[in-house]
Amino acid sequence: MRAPSDIAAQGTGGVGDSPLRPDGTLKVKGEFAYSSDLWVEGMLWGATLRSPHPRARIVSIDTAPALAHPGVHAVLTHEDVPGVKHYGHDLTWDQPVLAIGEVRHQGEPIALVAADHPEIARRALDLIAIEWEILEPLTDARRAAFDPTYPQVQQRPNPARHQPVRLGDVEAGKALAEVVVTGTYEVGIQDQAFLGPESGLAIPAEDGGLDLYVATQWIHNDLKQIGPCLGLEEDRIRMTLSGVGGAFGGREDLSMEIHAGMLALHTGKPIKMVYNRYESFFGHVHRHPAEMSYEYGATRDGKIVYAEVEILLDGGAYTSATLNVVGNAASLGVGPYEIPNVAIDAYGVYTNNPPCGAMRGFGAVQACFAYESMMDKLGEACGIDPVTIRQINAAKQGSELATGQILWAPNPLKEMLQQARELPMPPSLDVSDIRNLPGGASQTTHGEGVRRGVGYGVGLKNICFSEGFDDYSTAKVRLEVIGGAATVLVHSAAAEVGQGLVTIEAQIARTELGVERVVIHPADNAVGEAGSSSASRQTYMTGGAIKTACEAVRERVFSLVASHLGRTLDDLSLVGGKVVSESEGVLLSIEDALGDDVIEETREYHHHPTTGMDKVTGRGDSHTQFGLCVHRAVVDVDVELGLVKVVELAAVQDVGRIMNRLALEGQIHGGTAQGLGLAVMEEIVVKDGKVRNPSFTDYLIPTILDMPPMRLEILEHADPRAPYGLRGAGEPPTLSSTPAIVAAIRDATGLALNRVPVRPEHITG
Repeated sequence: MRAPSDIAAQGTGGVGDSPLRPDGTLKVKGEFAYSSDLWVEGMLWGATLRSPHPRARIVSIDTAPALAHPGVHAVLTHEDVPGVKHYGHDLTWDQPVLAIGEVRHQGEPIALVAADHPEIARRALDLIAIEWEILEPLTDARRAAFDPTYPQVQQRPNPARHQPVRLGDVEAGKALAEVVVTGTYEVGIQDQAFLGPESGLAIPAEDGGLDLYVATQWIHNDLKQIGPCLGLEEDRIRMTLSGVGGAFGGREDLSMEIHAGMLALHTGKPIKMVYNRYESFFGHVHRHPAEMSYEYGATRDGKIVYAEVEILLDGGAYTSATLNVVGNAASLGVGPYEIPNVAIDAYGVYTNNPPCGAMRGFGAVQACFAYESMMDKLGEACGIDPVTIRQINAAKQGSELATGQILWAPNPLKEMLQQARELPMPPSLDVSDIRNLPGGASQTTHGEGVRRGVGYGVGLKNICFSEGFDDYSTAKVRLEVIGGAATVLVHSAAAEVGQGLVTIEAQIARTELGVERVVIHPADNAVGEAGSSSASRQTYMTGGAIKTACEAVRERVFSLVASHLGRTLDDLSLVGGKVVSESEGVLLSIEDALGDDVIEETREYHHHPTTGMDKVTGRGDSHTQFGLCVHRAVVDVDVELGLVKVVELAAVQDVGRIMNRLALEGQIHGGTAQGLGLAVMEEIVVKDGKVRNPSFTDYLIPTILDMPPMRLEILEHADPRAPYGLRGAGEPPTLSSTPAIVAAIRDATGLALNRVPVRPEHITG
């Protein structure tokens, strides 16, 4: 069987350096083993029958013709689920493993097939006969939220969550307002669009348990759902992370894991499942679409005195992460600005539209597009430029957010905005090279009708899990001499999903233990929980766990040294493979200190506690840390054809501490690219509950030709509560890039543009 092996960190480098990624060369050369590459002798292929309807009753289902097809080993329905028939996040286990009597969204799984060959499995799916009673899909999110006569999508009532936030007295603020601006905004459904499809391998074990090799973001959370559904205790399921081809939140929910497990347990044979691209669009959740209404009042000099906000998020058929996305959208609904009087109402609802859940930015993206659009609109109404209007209202260290939470860490937003404004501008449009123009080599213009625009965006994103969740990570660190060289083995369940975590893990171990040779154990559930690779949290949380475990190992090394020397020294450190005393210099090598001893320590790392949000006022210290990014976008727009070329994106981001500049810049570039996609091209188009563009032919994502050069200014204002003072960095650029680009398009065209993605017809009318 091809499966992940231990990853030996390449090159050298501790915290602050930029060593090469140990998986980088393999990925570039196409030699890295992703979950879709797994293979074992004698395995069968699994496939899933999915609903073509967004809402329908299953009158009858006949699996006999499929089961009789040559090469088919099993056909399973919900009646064959060996344990609990529903799963989900937290306590909201409302998603059926396989449909029970009714389907609530297009693509809902109904039946499973195991066969000798994937094509046989697909043919067998076509032989499953279903008699349907087609029902009218419930797709109006606004009616679902506010119309009590609108039918319920499922047993859980609408709205799934309503989270108010109240600060001050909005009516009193209205009496002070000299300028009032309003806006309504929409965000379409964005897909994570990871390149590696949902896939994995389930192998039945001799003890009646299961070995699962899957691509996921959160091993232990998957395990808590898989075990009950398969009727297995957690210790009888051994989960190992396989190669993950991107995630961005889309792998926080289960896809094929329970299904493959069911087929493996039923047939007694290994089962491999791989979705194709079409199925992948139905096999995972997406970013919540949003409808938002905002009203801001300010004094004539631009100081905001009140904000009134409504945010409506469509979660689709099942809960997934909707409850927490609503909390994020509510708590960050007016961004990093001082506003004394605030009324926010955020809602998440059930419909028969595609299920939505976690995606990079997690509720903050939608709100950011709206509040940043409002800042531009307010600035225009007050006759104040976009940077200055933000500086006038910028929160700072000690400011109170809408939830009452105090920004106790450094928050240099005013300075960041100024830096963004002062960065050099790109050269003027050169029409002599057609590739510089909107439309590029398609020769849609030679410069006529092309106008340039500049826009700014600011994004405030919470880091780590929030609202009282006991967020922690576990790491085991082992130090021993192998082949004459001190070697560190780092073991955690944290998922490497392409963000470069394995590189950072090795850097921390090198820094703390002074050992160059570091091996990263494959992530699995043989070690304690590490939480999800999401919320920009893993360097903070698993990095903190590794650092803490390394410190414990180091203290034991010092104890060994004291035993060797016959005395205790208080000024020891591990540097370059040596035990060094500040007063006496190099004492001995780590290898000599260890001898045949093996030191192993396991530690949990918890960030400082958060609180829930009050159900009526939203008050509470609901977040651990905040990440801040400022974008400046420069665009050229062909106003006659509605084509947009993003000329340059500049970003100023405070990361607390640069752990690995190369990886960090990659995260800023990548997050910005996803924000660009949302701004001008990415949307799952849904009509009457049905997805119209489930392919990369029709769902467009930015390519290297769409992503412009970037200027980066990276600041290091340390967060004293975080390991090394770092701030999570992966998500903030996704927030601020979208409104910056749309603001630049507005600047070029003079149009309001209240919806993303901006399409050509929005520009040409």
